[in-house]
Amino acid sequence: MSKATDRFMEAARAFGVRVHARRFPEGTKTAEDAARAIGCHVGQIVKSLVFVADGRPVVALTSGANRVDLERLAELLGAAEIRRATPEEARTATSFAVGGTPPFGYPERIRTLIDEDLLAYDEVWAAAGTPDSVFPLAPAELRRASGATAADLKES
Repeated sequence: MSKATDRFMEAARAFGVRVHARRFPEGTKTAEDAARAIGCHVGQIVKSLVFVADGRPVVALTSGANRVDLERLAELLGAAEIRRATPEEARTATSFAVGGTPPFGYPERIRTLIDEDLLAYDEVWAAAGTPDSVFPLAPAELRRASGATAADLKES
């Protein structure tokens, strides 16, 4: 495993989450790639997307089958301005590269929302620190470890 994955696994242990990371050398950078490699529904893939709301980073844990509705996200956060973080901003906020950003384990707590659609599955898969590593967990554990608030985030 990489240093990023090791760092994430150490953070997961601190949150009381047992991580069994799997590597897929062909990559799991997109939700579709991950679902194909794992053999699961694209909706079970957790996209850890970083946004900037009124100058502060926010993470939206989104189902791989959905796109985030920015207006709805801004409303949920009470933000006047919201946009997708640049790759550099995302890395600074989370300490992980885009495509491998895990759902928790950042240097500082970041306000996090979780897509309600993820909660309908028995198991979901999230990045474990790199674009080619993922791990499974129950949505309730994902919500607990990330400190996320459940919300309807998807575009209609």
